[in-house]
Amino acid sequence: MDKLYIVIPAYNEEANIEEAVKDWYPIVEKIGNDSRLVVINDGSKDSTYEKLLSLKEGRPLFEPLTKENGGHGATVLYGYNYALKEGADYIFQTDSDGQTLPEEFWPFWELREQYAMVIGHRKGRQDGFSRKVVTKVLKLVCLLCFHVNLTDANTPFRLMQREPLADALKDVPADHNLANVLVSVVFAKRKLPVHYIKITFRPRQGGVNSINLKKIFKIGKKAWKDFRAINKVLK
Repeated sequence: MDKLYIVIPAYNEEANIEEAVKDWYPIVEKIGNDSRLVVINDGSKDSTYEKLLSLKEGRPLFEPLTKENGGHGATVLYGYNYALKEGADYIFQTDSDGQTLPEEFWPFWELREQYAMVIGHRKGRQDGFSRKVVTKVLKLVCLLCFHVNLTDANTPFRLMQREPLADALKDVPADHNLANVLVSVVFAKRKLPVHYIKITFRPRQGGVNSINLKKIFKIGKKAWKDFRAINKVLK
């Protein structure tokens, strides 16, 4: 059975969350097989969760969840573990800011049996210089720390098979802020079949971009420290 769980973290996304649910819900409807759209409210301070609850009406395959604020990585991990616990055969993750396009999901789905992970390559991304710098910094850090060359390690547009993901999560520290990067690293270190597909990556459709150069430096510094420690475990 091809039971799909779409996992979407959300933090202060009241400007985008309704559109995100309306965009992604038809996919689980079409696939069927008890598939679910799961949006996890990460302790938002705005009306994100209230909007999620209101969107539940008329959407039996939609599951709005909420948790204390823990950051993007912790929320993604929460969603992955929830999907695995609920028996998902495939887990797809994207974000709630409207940067990705639902119609680009279907080429990923067609390859679901061939690859442990199909992941988006944000070539020509449109969301600003600082975000591009983050991607390049993370790629360099992964190369230096783990000796793996990842095309786009942190893309929030990835379809994963159940068993490889469950196995990879054993090596990802709980609540790690760069969880998707580490999942990509573990797949690469284990030489699992991974395929990249170019995707559209638009500017954020609403709300505020919180990344700046100061934060980029902190992300890179912390990633270097954390990844060196994690690499010893992976070895």
